[in-house]
Amino acid sequence: MPIYEYECRDCRTDFELLVRASAAPTCPSCESTSLQKRLSAFAVGRGGPVAAASVPQACGSCGDPRGAGACSMN
Repeated sequence: MPIYEYECRDCRTDFELLVRASAAPTCPSCESTSLQKRLSAFAVGRGGPVAAASVPQACGSCGDPRGAGACSMN
C-alpha cells in the first residue's frame, strides 16, 4: 500500500494518504474526492550516515577528479 501526496482542489489542503487499491481517496478536511496527486520524492536509507571520507576530493595541485595522489605531480 503506497503513500501518496495530494492537494484538494476544493479547499487547497495538502496531505499524505495511505491508499488501498479498492478505496477512493478523499480529503481529510472537506471529504472532497476532487484531488490532485502531487509528485513527491522519496528517500532510501542505508542504515547510517555517509562518511565524507568515502567521496574522493579533487587533487589540490592539479585538480585531478580521481583525488589527491592520483596524478604525476605528487
